Amino acid sequence: MNYRRIPDETIQRLPMYLRGFSLLEEEKEETISSRELAIRFGLNPHQIRKDLSYFGTFGRRGVGYPVQTTAQRIRRILKLDKKQKTALVGAGRIGTALVAYPGFSSFNLEIAAVFDNNPKKIGKKIGTLTIENVHRISTLKNRKIRLAILAVPAEAAQAVADKLTKAGIRGLLNFSPCHLKVLASVKKIDIDLASQLGILPYYL
Repeated sequence: MNYRRIPDETIQRLPMYLRGFSLLEEEKEETISSRELAIRFGLNPHQIRKDLSYFGTFGRRGVGYPVQTTAQRIRRILKLDKKQKTALVGAGRIGTALVAYPGFSSFNLEIAAVFDNNPKKIGKKIGTLTIENVHRISTLKNRKIRLAILAVPAEAAQAVADKLTKAGIRGLLNFSPCHLKVLASVKKIDIDLASQLGILPYYL
């Protein structure tokens, strides 16, 4: 299947569906309809059916989606059926909070390496991880780490992104408040906390 023809918006919703089906797995539910799924998790039933239909047949009309099988298929689609290791660059407040965040494990994601350029931080521990010098980013290719989180000041972000790309990173989650230029082969997602929060006062 050519996943490149599937809208990005659909791919972005799949983790929400996976979270819902994973919770249903824990609750030992066997089947659920798109309508029930939408009500429980604040989703759109028509959108659920449309999104999943890109990847084939998931459920049966009048019966619903088999919870365990659907969860497993979404994990395979997202390549989360096996552990995906991630590198983090920037051991500041955001980086430290991300290492401690327990939610990654539910998606089979693991922060496996942390880098920083501050001599006072290099060699120290964040949780079970030892902070490494940014010069060791080049080792990521040999460590088979292809995902990275960038949480460094804006003025350093592009140079670090270039290092990550040379080290074989194919997916980049960018917390730095700036626009990064990356190769077309690298999927980049930007998260600007301040600008997102800045939207909310408009609605007050």
